[in-house]
Amino acid sequence: MVTFIGLTIPFLGTALGAAIVLMMRNGISKKSNSAMLGFASGVMVAASFWSLLQPALEQVGDGIGNSWPVLAGFAAGICFLLLLDTIIPHQHPDDKSPEGPRSRLPRSIKMILAVALHNIPEGMAVGVVFGGVLSGSTDLTIAGALALSIGMAIQNIPEGAIISVPLRDEGKSRGKAFIWGAASGLVEPIAALATMFILKDSLSAMPVLLSFAAGAMLYVVVEELIPSSQKGKHSNIGTIGFAIGFMLMMLLDSCLS
Repeated sequence: MVTFIGLTIPFLGTALGAAIVLMMRNGISKKSNSAMLGFASGVMVAASFWSLLQPALEQVGDGIGNSWPVLAGFAAGICFLLLLDTIIPHQHPDDKSPEGPRSRLPRSIKMILAVALHNIPEGMAVGVVFGGVLSGSTDLTIAGALALSIGMAIQNIPEGAIISVPLRDEGKSRGKAFIWGAASGLVEPIAALATMFILKDSLSAMPVLLSFAAGAMLYVVVEELIPSSQKGKHSNIGTIGFAIGFMLMMLLDSCLS
């Protein structure tokens, strides 16, 4: 039951953020958008280290010769997201040009795909940590897994708003904008379950999967979130949001782990 709750919490964060469209009359200001993107970046960077890379390094032990699984997993995570970023047509709400291959998909669908693409590594991160706890890993605890899940949920709140409000601006009704915004978060529990399935018969793959999820998350942060948070005249707002998100995730991991 705790695992089920842990896998569900990030999706609920996305749904809560998407629900903002039901109450807002105007769109999200540039300052608020920068702050929310920076906040999400800070949470993901902190989670990548304390919840993923640090446990992975502790499992393989000291020494350059022992750290190669972590390095390989991290590089593979970067390459995996780079591949998805290349083959999946998507478009971010604040960009005029779509990314990936040419497609006749509506702009609204491309925006949903962009958020879903971001949610894949987050779901993998939650799945590998909970999978490690269920598999009996001594370096991971249920409290630490819940800390990661809660952190992902908190940073999903602004992400849910960032997709549902632009969908409203695209002409969707408030109800449809909320539904589609919330639905974009379903990718997370699906990715989490898939990762747990891969892990269930091979605890030795834990360091690789932990670092893989970290690499995938950091790709999203460096490629998309931080550049978007620094656009315009209010880059300092995004930086402050980053600091707040980083400190909050660090505090969550420290208190619950």
